[in-house]
Amino acid sequence: MQPQELIPHLFKTEYRKIISVLCKLFGIEHIEIAEDIVSDTFLLASETWGQKGLPNNPTAWLYAVSKNKTIDFLKHNKIFNEKITIELKNSSVVSGEIEIDLSEKNINDSQLQMMFAICNPVISVQDQICLSLNILCGFGAEEIADAFLTNKDAIYKRMSRAKDKLRVAKIPIELPGQSEINNRLETVLTTLYLLFSEGYYSSSQNTTLRKDLCLEAMRLNLLLVENAHTNTPESNALLSLMCFHSSRYDARTNENGQLILYEEQDEKLWNRELIQRGEYYLNESAQGKNVSKFHLEATIGWWHTHKEDTHEKWENILQLYNRLLQIEYSPVTALNRTYALAKANSVNEAIVEAEKLQLTNNHFYFALLGELYRSIDKKISKSHFLTALSLAKSVGDKQTIQRKLSQFES
Repeated sequence: MQPQELIPHLFKTEYRKIISVLCKLFGIEHIEIAEDIVSDTFLLASETWGQKGLPNNPTAWLYAVSKNKTIDFLKHNKIFNEKITIELKNSSVVSGEIEIDLSEKNINDSQLQMMFAICNPVISVQDQICLSLNILCGFGAEEIADAFLTNKDAIYKRMSRAKDKLRVAKIPIELPGQSEINNRLETVLTTLYLLFSEGYYSSSQNTTLRKDLCLEAMRLNLLLVENAHTNTPESNALLSLMCFHSSRYDARTNENGQLILYEEQDEKLWNRELIQRGEYYLNESAQGKNVSKFHLEATIGWWHTHKEDTHEKWENILQLYNRLLQIEYSPVTALNRTYALAKANSVNEAIVEAEKLQLTNNHFYFALLGELYRSIDKKISKSHFLTALSLAKSVGDKQTIQRKLSQFES
């Protein structure tokens, strides 16, 4: 792999890890300093690797350089002299030498603590999610803007305000008490859900699937499940959902990278081990009394691991969508429900419900209508697919719709 290909990948996987450790070291009031050090590290990697080629262990190189840059900063910046002497004496200074701990355990601990520090009620829930996606998940402003259906300038302002509030409040980077963990956990899980969703269906890149984001969301979710204080039914339900969706990852594209719809997927390519892990976490999620949206979506995911096109399957999925809409209404959820309605009841009933939604800026809306009208009115069906094609952004979506349109010519 060439440096220009590897560096963006490492930025996605390692940037957030180093940031969490340095923020824990400096305090959340100095997020920008941590960001500057890590950004300088990647800039140096881009320059050095482009001239000299890749080091034997690129990740270790990044860790070593970021450590050295941090040590140089701490030694030469007077603002931190007192902080080093008082706060870091026991944990980060050994025999007069500053120690930057980038071990796997400390990275995991720092990321877990950072999740709950950012998801603090001193900033709004939207700001918590926005900042988490940026700092913990490596999302750029444009990617976050797509998730929030806004522009990147608005996101820059939102992140700046959120950082200012956290800085003024001097929020400690540590796991809070159990009651506060419970209060913040939903926002943490929502952030991981958005991270996984962006990987499973990318709206901000010229590719539909981004496996690295899915894996990172699962890794962070696993941190929650493996910690006694954050191992809740909701955490398990979300991890179950991720396992079920990820189990079909390799079946979702063909050898040319084109998206394969659920009905056309080769079931033999589904990852049975991930399905079993999903079933395990779904069973674990049943320990509590509350049923969250993650429980319902995970159960829908479980039904989708059964390829048989039975009435029982679609009737169960339809009822799960009904409950999901009662808990939290979403136009996308309502749209997905109409497909289950067509399968469980009738296409005509589904068309009536779908057309009520009027999601006229959503290519999925018109693609679904095109599919529903296929057996009723081919002219209307084709018209909807053409509208979907004009609205689709990713190459994968356009190719999928083109395949649908080509069927009208045969």
